Amino acid sequence: MDPKASSDMNDNDNDPTPRDNGDNKHGTRCAGEVAASAYNTYCGVGVAYNASIGGVRMLDGAVSDAVEAAALSLNPGHVDIYSASWGPEDDGQTVDGPGPLATRAFISGIVKGRGGKGSIFVWASGNGGMHTDSCNCDGYTNSVYTLSISSATQAGLKPWYLEECSSTIATTYSSGILGRDRTVVTVDMDPQLRPEKLCTTDHTGTSASAPLAAGMCALALEANPNLTWRDLQHIVVMAANPRPLLRESGWVSNGAKRRVSHKFGYGLMDGEAMVTLAEQWTVVPPQHICETPIIAIDRPINKSYGSELTLKTNVSGCEGQENEVHYLEHVQCKVSLSFFPRGNLKLILVSPSGTPSTLLALRPKDEVSATLNDWPFLSVHYWGEDPRGEWTLKIYNNGRKKADTDGKLT
Repeated sequence: MDPKASSDMNDNDNDPTPRDNGDNKHGTRCAGEVAASAYNTYCGVGVAYNASIGGVRMLDGAVSDAVEAAALSLNPGHVDIYSASWGPEDDGQTVDGPGPLATRAFISGIVKGRGGKGSIFVWASGNGGMHTDSCNCDGYTNSVYTLSISSATQAGLKPWYLEECSSTIATTYSSGILGRDRTVVTVDMDPQLRPEKLCTTDHTGTSASAPLAAGMCALALEANPNLTWRDLQHIVVMAANPRPLLRESGWVSNGAKRRVSHKFGYGLMDGEAMVTLAEQWTVVPPQHICETPIIAIDRPINKSYGSELTLKTNVSGCEGQENEVHYLEHVQCKVSLSFFPRGNLKLILVSPSGTPSTLLALRPKDEVSATLNDWPFLSVHYWGEDPRGEWTLKIYNNGRKKADTDGKLT
């Protein structure tokens, strides 16, 4: 337990111990997955058992942009990895992300954290599968700066709670169908408070997947502390193994001949493969950011079921400039549109290599708001491709709910 990695954002002190109301076990369970001691005789061994770990109490009171920012920027010169199993509502209708302070905390962590090598932010992709939610509508998982982690069942299948989206980079195991698939064993409540509940065999959801990923990232940093935040993302992509998960449909090979899926990203994370890569890794060149010209002509989105709007743009990859990109990592597609019901729309981006990536899937419950305002949809499906050539964005009105008026793509 590391006091320098711990804080209480709710009561503004250094003790992260939650209220003992029987429900505050989530962070403890996640911590046990990462860092439970080797050779202990209790619940199991943490993935990165040499790691020290802290607790940040932030969800045990009013949560604000300032509270989130403080949690994400806690002692960034000391904390290497921030593991987060929280986010906006997984209700199939919310589009929400970090506020201005939390956004600034992400950027500051990337630029200044770990002595300039960049903080590692690991994020659970969300549990809104039963509501047909999309993790690309969650601005934390849909971020360039986070490693968004999905779940697979013991049998290598899609669990009922999984959200499909193009920002998921990789997967670890978690729970599945109750009574058939095993759940995750880890530490539970404080034994002094509840002696009979020291361990649990019931940790579930993507909340249980993200800490396993954080532990494997810690192993990679233990093997090579010089890795930057982007190095680690490359290692996760290259070491991920799709083979145990190929029974599920939806896999495609991108232009760099890597298998990728909206359910599982690049596949099941492999700690041994990550460590092996980390030990021999050469730091990647500096990140280049190439922005294509904005398409700013309003286009109508037809209200008729089955209608389609297609936009094409030629991309140079900023060829010949200092920020030239010839090897893609993250692709962001910022979209502003108005349409009601918004959940009727499906957005697919196709690269010059022919790789299709669903930026937004149908969300039948999304009838609350009708707009997207400069929303930065993220896809990691083009990793390693050459950006140069014609990109195509297709917008389909495929939802079953009737639209009364045409919408507008801005």
